[in-house]
Amino acid sequence: MNYPKFYDSVESIELVDPLAKILGAFENGEYAITYLEVVKAAGHSCPTVAGAYLMAQSALKVLYPEQRAVRGTVKVAFKEDLQEGVAGVIGNVISHITGATDKSGFKGLGGNFARHSLMEFNADIQSSARFSRVDNAKSVDIIYNPSSITADPAMMPLMQKMQSGSATEEDIKLFGQLWQDRVARIFQNSDQVIQITE
Repeated sequence: MNYPKFYDSVESIELVDPLAKILGAFENGEYAITYLEVVKAAGHSCPTVAGAYLMAQSALKVLYPEQRAVRGTVKVAFKEDLQEGVAGVIGNVISHITGATDKSGFKGLGGNFARHSLMEFNADIQSSARFSRVDNAKSVDIIYNPSSITADPAMMPLMQKMQSGSATEEDIKLFGQLWQDRVARIFQNSDQVIQITE
């Protein structure tokens, strides 16, 4: 399996999942989610997928300092409607990481470990997303804005060639490389694209 090597350099998100422990999926319920795994789940790597990963990673570090984040115990609220823009894509990535879902998630075992109703859209917030711990209500607002990390100027004419059906295999390969280069630069400059408010 070949993929851009910067995926392997992205810091993984360390988690502990009480449900995974109970059901014997991982010893002590401990595991990590990597950017490569998120890309596989999403089916692609783009600024939106990268941003969702960075938002979750940044928020969980604040909510669970010096320890693994507890999967399934974080509520996530979005300003946008589920149907708006890329809100659904972002929600799917963050759901994969945190376990939070709106209505479709796990209903729990004996009243414990429920994952449904932990994700909300059309929330009255000013940030891209608000992450809140269920146990102590500590929350953090995250704004993701990748506009400072601009795309290579060669991408637009390549995109036009692909849309018109005139792109060669070399054109398509180059477009993908330039696309992933921007994603890599977003990770390399995460302090510029992520704003955290506690």
